[in-house]
Amino acid sequence: MKKYRVNVNGTEYEIEIEVMSDAEASASKQAAPAAPAPAAAPAPAASAGAGEAVNSPMPGTILSVNVKTGDAVKKGQVLMILEAMKMENEIMAGADGTVTAVMVNAGQAVEAGAALCTIQ
Repeated sequence: MKKYRVNVNGTEYEIEIEVMSDAEASASKQAAPAAPAPAAAPAPAASAGAGEAVNSPMPGTILSVNVKTGDAVKKGQVLMILEAMKMENEIMAGADGTVTAVMVNAGQAVEAGAALCTIQ
């Protein structure tokens, strides 16, 4: 083992690193379990209303829902606010129409591709 002193943002840490031969390293790689396969992306939820679904572009938390079923919306109108990675993202209407269903509530966590509402 070799000892090193590392300074990270003004804080010193003492670490130990084991030096391995090439043979030990390759044997360790072969003995290590294989990484699990990545999970398949969740399928978008089935829409509860007629029309085109507005889906979540990324996983996050719904901060506010600015529309309700029956509201008329214009293209570019903010439908809801999605917080992801500490940033607020506006989810906008892709076309003029009427909201036929809202599938989420404020405070709800959503996955990427989840149906948020439908517009007809």
